[in-house]
Order: sequence, then structure tokens, then C-alpha cells
Amino acid sequence: MATNFAKELMVPPGKKVRLGKYDPDETLGWQKGRKMKVSLEKALTKLGSLQYLLSANKKRALLVVLQALDAGGKDGTIRHVMSGVNPQGCRVTSFKKPSEQELQHDFLWRVHGAIPPSGDIGIFNRSHYEDVLIVRVHNLVPKHVWSRRYDQINQFEAMLHENKVKILKFFLHISKDEQKKRFLERIHDPKRAWKISESDFAERAYWDDYTAAYEDALTRCNTGEALWYIIPSNKKWFRNLAVSHIIAEALEQMHMKFPAPPIDLKKLKWQ
Repeated sequence: MATNFAKELMVPPGKKVRLGKYDPDETLGWQKGRKMKVSLEKALTKLGSLQYLLSANKKRALLVVLQALDAGGKDGTIRHVMSGVNPQGCRVTSFKKPSEQELQHDFLWRVHGAIPPSGDIGIFNRSHYEDVLIVRVHNLVPKHVWSRRYDQINQFEAMLHENKVKILKFFLHISKDEQKKRFLERIHDPKRAWKISESDFAERAYWDDYTAAYEDALTRCNTGEALWYIIPSNKKWFRNLAVSHIIAEALEQMHMKFPAPPIDLKKLKWQ
């Protein structure tokens, strides 16, 4: 079945986002099975080929931003969707609590240093949006500070776009019940229990606050140059299917060509 995942899942600029209207179990008619696996494999193969072309072309870069609540699937998305790309041209940056040095600069300082160079794909596991999410929810800076950051983010992303960095922003949307289920699975799996922390459970008390913060970020920082995609992510297989197709399509729309050989091939002489 043919599905335009980008068209179906993008947030139209100017639309007020209410996450309660987005079903995290949505699959756009897809079901887990052979057809889904074939479609996913095609998208991953195309993604690998287009990354090679991006690397050879060296005129554009791609930045993939992944945001989600805890257990939303950021790590899993990176592991599955990027399974076929060349690690030499793909860099993952995880934005944790800012260091003392980073706090001495503006909030975008550490982000700018992680922007991929031309020819590469950069992936942000959390991102500059934490500075209008956790910072807001936990009152880490005054409202008059974080409220100005929406415009600053838009200006920053516009500047990246003007400098040939294509930005794809994904919010991996899961339900509160699904988050609990995943936490419990981690607790009972010795191979994943190490990922659990007390803060994971403490943060659940702020679910509604995070929802409101995400709604504002998805609404106010959604431009034609840097669109948001809300990915229903209760079903991991659909999350991987949708994200892989959207990334591959974005690379395809760059209309890249291989550069000409640096030498005249006709003049090569074999010894």
C-alpha cells in the first residue's frame, strides 16, 4: 500500500497542536507483517544509498531531531532506522544536563557545535528543545527567559536552513500507559534494567506539564523550513516504518547528483 508518511504525519505550520487529538496507536492502515517488513527494508535500503550520495555530493547536510518523553523510543529509532547507514557519515549527539562550561554560554552554543557538516547526517537524541521543555516544567530559568527561546529557536533553524542544512524534527508520541508498560519491561529484563532510574518514575508526575510544554513547542517552532512530525509510537514497528520513509523521502527530494571525477578518466594509463 502506498502511504505518504510525511504528508500524513507532518504538523501544518500555524496549526495549534493538541496532543490529545493524536492517537499514539495510529498506524495509517498498516499492520505488522510481511508487507510492512518489505516496505521498511526498501526504505532502509534507499536511505543507505542516499546517504552515500549525500556524502559524495557534499553540498547539503541533514539534521534529524528526536524528541520524546521517557521511554518514547529515541534510542530504538536510531538503532533501527539508521541500521543501514555508514557510521563514518552519521553522528549521534545526546544532549544531557548542561555542563558548567555550557551554562556559561547561551543555550544554543553547545547545539551549534553538533550541527553536521555538509555531506553528513546528524542525529540529536534530545536537543535544543529541552530548553523549552524540562527547563520550563521544572522552572530552571524564569518564564521571561524560556518564553523568548521559541523565537530564538526559529531564527536558529532558519539560519541552518539557509546554510543548506535540512532539518527533520520527530516527536515520538506514546501514551502514559505505554510508558508504564515499557518501564515495567525494563525492570524485568536484566539486559535493560540498567536504563531505569528513580527520576524516570518521578517525571511521570509531570506528564500533563510536559504535554503542555510539548504542545507549545510543536506549535510555536513549526515552520516551513523546519517542520515537526508527530509519529504515533506505541507500536515500535510503525514508528520505525514512518521515520525511515520520511527521512529517505527528504533525502530524495534534495535531487542530488554524483560529482564529476576529479581527473580526466580518459587520460589514465595502466601500468
